[in-house]
This record gives sequence, C-alpha cells and structure tokens, in this order.
Amino acid sequence: MSSSIDAPKKKPRPLALSPSRAGDYQQCPLLYRFRAIDRLPEPKTVAQVKGTLVHAVLEHMHKLPRAERDYPAMVKQLKPTWAQMCEEDSELKDLVPESDLYDFLVESRSLLRGYFEMENPQGFDATECEMYVDTVLPNGVPVRGFIDRVDTAPSGQIRVVDYKTGKKPKPQWSQQAQFQMLFYALVYWRIFNEIPAQLRLMYLKVNDSMFLTPSPEQLEFFERDLGELWTKIEMDGKAGHFRTKTSKLCGWCPHQALCPEFGGVPPQYPGWPGSTAD
Repeated sequence: MSSSIDAPKKKPRPLALSPSRAGDYQQCPLLYRFRAIDRLPEPKTVAQVKGTLVHAVLEHMHKLPRAERDYPAMVKQLKPTWAQMCEEDSELKDLVPESDLYDFLVESRSLLRGYFEMENPQGFDATECEMYVDTVLPNGVPVRGFIDRVDTAPSGQIRVVDYKTGKKPKPQWSQQAQFQMLFYALVYWRIFNEIPAQLRLMYLKVNDSMFLTPSPEQLEFFERDLGELWTKIEMDGKAGHFRTKTSKLCGWCPHQALCPEFGGVPPQYPGWPGSTAD
C-alpha cells in the first residue's frame, strides 16, 4: 500500500475583468469562455513578442538615471533583452529563427525610435512602470491588469500612459483603445481615490498619440457599463452557455476549430470558477 498522499487539486483561479477579456466577450462570448475559463493555449505571434520586447526595454529604460535614457543605449538593450526572453521561453527561437532575427530587431528598433521622437524620457521620472492593479469596484465587479506607466507631474496630477506597437486604428475602430484607457483610469481612481488628469495612448509605429481627459461623470457611466457587462458574463458562466458571435475577426481566431459556427465542438465546460482572467 502506497504511503504517498495525493496532492490537492488546485481550485480554478477566480475571474476578474481586464480590458482584453472584456473585449473578448464583446467580440464573441464563446471566445471569452475559451480564454478566461477554459484557458486554452494559443500560439504567440511575432507582433505580440515584438511588442513584449519593446515594452520590456522601455520599462528598463525608466529605471535608469535620466542621463542614460537615450535612443542608442536602448537600441543596445534589444539583443540582451531578447536573449533573456528566449531563455525564459525557448519557443521564441522557433517563432523568430536566427534567419529572421535581424529584421525583427530592426523593426523593434524602429518602434523605439518612434518613442523617442514622441517623448524625451530625460525630462521626467516615471512613478510606476508595468503597475499591477487588482481590486473590486464598488458595484462588485472584480478588475485587474497592468498599466504600462504612471507619471506624476510637479503639480501632483497623474498621467496614465499606454504604449501601442501595432497600427493606430481608424477613428471608427478606436473604441477598444478608449475602453482600455477608461478602464485603467477608473481602476486607478477606485484604488487611489484620484482621477488621472490625462490618459495617453502612444502609437509608436506612427509617432502619434490619443489623449483623453476623463471626468467623474464619464467614469461613473463607464463603471455602470462594466457592471452590466460583468452581470452578463456571470449569467453565462453560471448557465454554462456562451453564445457565438460571428464577424470578420473570426478569420483570426485561434480557436476556430472548436467553434460550432465552423463545425467544431467546444471542450467540456469546466464550470464557473467564481469571481475575483487577465
């Protein structure tokens, strides 16, 4: 008879809303289920890891003394940062093989140049970089995520900054970007009891920014909308039914083979894990 004791099964991680998961549900409730509840693995894309690389270099830069925050120095950081990423995830070398690495780094360098053409990091010190936020809103909605950067002006005013390494969306498709920024402004307000004076989305690829100045009324309205969205998610989760919603984006869905709209069968529903996935 074995004397070993079976390790207890881990409980499913409680759910919370993030901008990406909220966007998934709005795009297709079943996609939300696959990502947040089933937590199905997805292949990384070159664009995603390029963004991760640039974000990592910029985070490192803001920890340096002001005099060391220049473009040539950050370009030199690309290779060692990429090497470290590959050590932590060996699959990245298959995604970006040695034959493609030069072009990959050149494109990353171009994004860094875009940043330096938009902002002088030697003129200020970031208060926080990659700031993790996790709380429950007054209306009971659990929320969490990462804010790329928080700045504090000499006057004490707060600026929330997010870097974007992809294309800047056309005006009719900019709602998702605004959603993300309002989300983090709301979360920051509820945690620190201060509304950021400015929200800035920096599109490094095109050297352009989107600015928002949120008001208490705007954030309260947004908070109400989040509450309605979370209620729908909870109802679907407890019922075990997440409907499909087809669109042009279906062509890019990594889980199309499991979607009933394309002849697939979703995996067995694991059950609603409760509340408080990024």
